[in-house]
Amino acid sequence: MVYPVAAPPIEGGVVVLENGRIVEVGRRVPAGVPEQDLGEVALLPGLVNAHCHLEFSSRKQPLGKPGMELHQWVRLVIGQRQTAARIGKAITAGLAESVQAGVTTVADICRVVSPAYFASHDSPRLVLLQEAIGYSQARAASAKSGVEQNLAELTSLATDAGATRASLGVSPHAPYTASPALVRELVSVAVERGAPVALHLAESEAELQLIGAGNGPFQELLEERGMWDPWAIPRGATPMDYLRILTKAPRALVVHGNYLDDASLAMIGRHSGAMALVYCPRTHAYFEHPPYPLAKALSMGVRVCLGTDGLGSNPDLSLLSEMRHVARNHRGVSPEAVLRMGTLSGAEALGLERVAGCMRTGMPADLMSIPLPAKASGGPSGMLEAILADEQPAAGVWVDGQDLLAAAE
Repeated sequence: MVYPVAAPPIEGGVVVLENGRIVEVGRRVPAGVPEQDLGEVALLPGLVNAHCHLEFSSRKQPLGKPGMELHQWVRLVIGQRQTAARIGKAITAGLAESVQAGVTTVADICRVVSPAYFASHDSPRLVLLQEAIGYSQARAASAKSGVEQNLAELTSLATDAGATRASLGVSPHAPYTASPALVRELVSVAVERGAPVALHLAESEAELQLIGAGNGPFQELLEERGMWDPWAIPRGATPMDYLRILTKAPRALVVHGNYLDDASLAMIGRHSGAMALVYCPRTHAYFEHPPYPLAKALSMGVRVCLGTDGLGSNPDLSLLSEMRHVARNHRGVSPEAVLRMGTLSGAEALGLERVAGCMRTGMPADLMSIPLPAKASGGPSGMLEAILADEQPAAGVWVDGQDLLAAAE
């Protein structure tokens, strides 16, 4: 079964490759073309992890404990910051784990410029979103300058390594670490580069308290660290104020959005051509937030994509496991919608819809195969539902037509 995502599924389908690209998606092998029978599998586009923190990929278990408050977890993160060398090893481990999980595109929040991103040619496609932190208004200009310098260094590293599958973007971290002034500065960088912007937004109630009233646990944390600026955010601000800034970006990823109200979801829906919501299902569950408004967001026309976040709040980097979590916990969302969230919606959110997330003639052959469950039935939709209810891992993973699982053996 072939699931192109951008077109209807094809039972007994065939995907023809040439020089690492898709030249045909159909039902018959053209005359004279060597055939490889993958067996009883579903062939899908490679999965797109639209939000990840690879720097945590050396962890054996999440930080803290389930149900803890986000601001408490952030304190643990601050207390366990790693050296650049250890982050490099974590990046290498995270990229290898992503390949094993069928992920062919990873959008990473890049905190440290590291050659580890470009050390292997057997890695997923990368979108490196350079992180910036600067809560005070006075820090906005210098933080922007730092981001531009890091982007230049990443470009140089990629060029030296001959890395052709990496692109860059920016990420003002979150309202409790990046002032609206800094968010505006980085949106201007994104506009200049035609690049995506990612912002953690409405992730916790404490964040809403900070931006609305200027107090609460995050205000205390900022003050303790000498970062508090009482004038950085106008009183009475809401996530909508940040969304308005993001509408100026070529592509904007609103990460988490656990506490967005209906008006904010509607606004993201109205700007769905350039703005997407990134849902990280198992991280959401780890912090025991209220049920995610996924069905409502989709009904409002919001482009929703999926991310694994990082191993600081998640057991692994399997986007397929995120999709299966969605299928189990959001029964009103169709299997086809779940597949799209894990593939094409993520590629569109990152501006990569011409190279990732679906199967179209002329696109790079970024694919994954997964065994069909023995009792799968009910046509393409039933088979997809059975895959999402199953536990089997990816059987094959290809980027630019290269079999990355075989290369890793």
